[in-house]
Amino acid sequence: MKRYSGFGLLLCLVMVSGATLLAQDAIPPPKVLVVMREFIKPGKSGSLHEKTESAFVQAMTAAKWPTHYLGMDSMSGASRSLFFVGYGSFADWEKDNLATMKNATLSAALDRASIADGELLTGYQSSAFGYREDMSLRAPVNIAQMRYFQILRFKIKPGHLSEWEALVKLYHDGYEKGVPDARWATYEARFGQESDGLYIVLIPMKSLAEVDAGFGDAKKFFAALGDDGMKKLADLTGACVEASEANLFAFNPKLSYVSGDWVKADPAFWSPKTAAPIKKPAEKPAQ
Repeated sequence: MKRYSGFGLLLCLVMVSGATLLAQDAIPPPKVLVVMREFIKPGKSGSLHEKTESAFVQAMTAAKWPTHYLGMDSMSGASRSLFFVGYGSFADWEKDNLATMKNATLSAALDRASIADGELLTGYQSSAFGYREDMSLRAPVNIAQMRYFQILRFKIKPGHLSEWEALVKLYHDGYEKGVPDARWATYEARFGQESDGLYIVLIPMKSLAEVDAGFGDAKKFFAALGDDGMKKLADLTGACVEASEANLFAFNPKLSYVSGDWVKADPAFWSPKTAAPIKKPAEKPAQ
């Protein structure tokens, strides 16, 4: 994590809903979401990448840094890791960057970690997104209890924003009325690759069984639309969606620097035991 340095829409959204998520300690999505993507060389993921990423976590922990991040690994698509950092505003992001640069010890540790981590990567990208509450549904959740994100990516055709908004409203209203467990958070790209007309939909899940349940809920949604509603949905999709993709990501606590509250919520997951250090062979006694 270099800190500071397909599917059509109809198929994508059939997996939106799942088991009931706990409302207790629900956390609203951050207004600004910074997403960093690391593309891993073949054979360099898993424990090798976790080892280099641990240096970032150790540096942040030693500095008692107040800004936390969530790391996750791809379960589909290219081999990559994502890192989410949430802020209340772009001004808060700036303050965090400036504070990091002023902390010489932390900056040096992050630079060293970046060099080692970079040896395992084929590429790196970062983007910044703004939260679209109007396009989201029951988005606040206790994210510390989740284990996966289903991430849907939509590229909208230039000049077809009104059709996109109408399409989102169609799904929103249908799932709000007919599928009480459905929830998602929508973000619009502000900066980064293909930032014009790019939206991502984040669906947190505690278990992949929620994907299975989502297919059944989608059938209910489509049945409720009827023939006229399905035609409208198909027409809007064809009019505004240029490209779309759906992928699964698994939270990785070894790639994450999370708050103490998250650790307390589930210490077995967020504070995994690290491998015991390799012991040096005992020296032979002098003859």
